[in-house]
Amino acid sequence: MSAEKISPIGRGLLNRRDFMRNTGFALGGLGLADLLSAEDPVNFSGKSSIRPDIDPGNPYAPRPPHFVPAAKQVLVIYCPGAVSHVDTFDYKPQLEKLHGQKPPNIPAVTFEGPSGNIAKPFWEFKPRGQSGKMTSELLPRLGAMADDFCFFHALHTQTSAHPQGENFFNSGFTMEGFPSFGAWTTYALGTENADLPAFVAINDPRGLARSGKNNFGSGFLPASFQGTDFNSRNPPANLNRPVNFTAADDKATVDLLQRLNGRHLERFPGDSNLAARIASYELAGKMQTSVPEVMDISNEPAAIHREYGTDQGSNLKKEYAKNCILARRLIEKGVRVVQLFNGSDPSGGNGITNWDSHSNILKTHAMQAEIMDQPTAALIHDLKRRGLLEDTLVVWATEFGRMPFLQGNGTGRDHNPDAFTCLLSGAGVKKGFSHGESDEFGFKAVKNSTSVYDFNATILHLMGLDHERLTYYHNGLERRLTNVHGHVVKEVLA
Repeated sequence: MSAEKISPIGRGLLNRRDFMRNTGFALGGLGLADLLSAEDPVNFSGKSSIRPDIDPGNPYAPRPPHFVPAAKQVLVIYCPGAVSHVDTFDYKPQLEKLHGQKPPNIPAVTFEGPSGNIAKPFWEFKPRGQSGKMTSELLPRLGAMADDFCFFHALHTQTSAHPQGENFFNSGFTMEGFPSFGAWTTYALGTENADLPAFVAINDPRGLARSGKNNFGSGFLPASFQGTDFNSRNPPANLNRPVNFTAADDKATVDLLQRLNGRHLERFPGDSNLAARIASYELAGKMQTSVPEVMDISNEPAAIHREYGTDQGSNLKKEYAKNCILARRLIEKGVRVVQLFNGSDPSGGNGITNWDSHSNILKTHAMQAEIMDQPTAALIHDLKRRGLLEDTLVVWATEFGRMPFLQGNGTGRDHNPDAFTCLLSGAGVKKGFSHGESDEFGFKAVKNSTSVYDFNATILHLMGLDHERLTYYHNGLERRLTNVHGHVVKEVLA
């Protein structure tokens, strides 16, 4: 029998004629899908996508949300390295009872090696505020504000590796190259302040986190929407005016460039890439005056510096406290998304750099807490005092949790992707409220289990955005922050 008459399914092979026919059908289908997407894009949720109408010449112009938002701005306080939930906000009395024991349901090996015995919290837990929320003495100032927080205690994630965990939390994918939360938000909404970036990433004084700029990158979205990276110590590199240039000279040069750029754009009407480049250059010009002004915290009252802690404690704490003041000033100026990092990549070789605590958790977590607790609590309190929390959502987050038992070395806790705690505060969320529970050990999420997709969907919802309809057509798919997953956690909405 000839090869052409043998079923390709039966042989497990395709002959030349079948290959050409099937390939033609497939390519035709892709073309049809592309045409349909351009006409009426529909994503995996079955809903029509809502793509923002973006003027390439003014990509940061404010745009309407999908529905009336609870929050207009968002501040993300991100703690790389995995904060131990069982030593901070997730109180588990059972750990006290079983301290030093090794129940049979504990895995023999976890992410980094053999597991040890159950360990009680390294810091004492106490009831806080009118809610009586139990939080630990590791973060006493943040704990004292428990009545202002909405705790998510049943979070779980897809990975137990730090770089992938950061990617997943901040972009919805473990791989690099996908837009960050801040990029999606500014792509959808633009910003209210035309003289400052729509999205600012305030990195730790010690440097970038493990996934670097991917944590605040724009991925396949237009580059306009990536986060602008600077902190209170290091302004963007291109802002300094040459020493032999006066302010008048600088303005005259900028005005001339603006006229030349306008004439050039007139020669190429409809060139969105050219318009976007010119817009980015014009923003850089505006930032030469706006960024130094907002970064100059020397004119803050002495009481503010004392409250945040810029004049006390370790040098790292002082620098982080200055970053917290900068974050408040950026929110005050109307920046849409501010992402503040407390921790960096440990590969720099300069000692403890983040919350990763595989050994001597007493030292590592205590050092990070000394840096983070007072300035962060002061920042949230200051936002509240100034009335900024009425329109601002605060997110405190980490990529996953830590195990309720020690590692084989007896002094550290390993990675735990199956249960961890993050919190929200401010516009649109319940106060003094806890959602979900981990099991009696803090080992796995068991009640109202919440994925990172759900968490991000809820944040977008509070910003007036439908996570299923905020999409961008890329590489044949309607992409979104929550991929094809996620539900808004309605129980936490005020």
